[in-house]
Amino acid sequence: MMQPFDLAVRTHGATVLRVCRAVLGPGPDADDAWQETFLAALRAWPELEAVTNLEAWLVRVAGRKAVDVLRARGRNPVPVEELPDRPVAAASEADGHGALWTAVAALPERQRLAIAYHYLGGLRHTETAELIGGTPEAVRRAAADGLKALRGSYSGMTEWTD
Repeated sequence: MMQPFDLAVRTHGATVLRVCRAVLGPGPDADDAWQETFLAALRAWPELEAVTNLEAWLVRVAGRKAVDVLRARGRNPVPVEELPDRPVAAASEADGHGALWTAVAALPERQRLAIAYHYLGGLRHTETAELIGGTPEAVRRAAADGLKALRGSYSGMTEWTD
């Protein structure tokens, strides 16, 4: 029997949010992708098989929702009257990891997705390769390169290891 939906949200909500933030950066876009993930999950809930790996399934849905937001960003430019003198940081310090999220958001897309799906979402490199394309070896290399870049730019990176 499938667990109650609200239990799935409480159990896997933080993982889904980490994936959304890794792909989109912190802020309202990540929050929207999180909500869209669970709306899609709620719609599909009655048809899910009881043996479904919920965390992996939700991470995949979150990844797809985050990519949808990225695509929408590219189609919807935001007009401004004046360009800022310096880039405006999108990172929120609310969770205390604003510098980390900024560093993750600055990674090339393939590295960011490989890190999000594997380290934050808990997917194997083979599953990540299915989502973003390429071979598991290429995904492993992208994740390793991304971690190396993060370690170089964010000195507090002690909690993520291979």
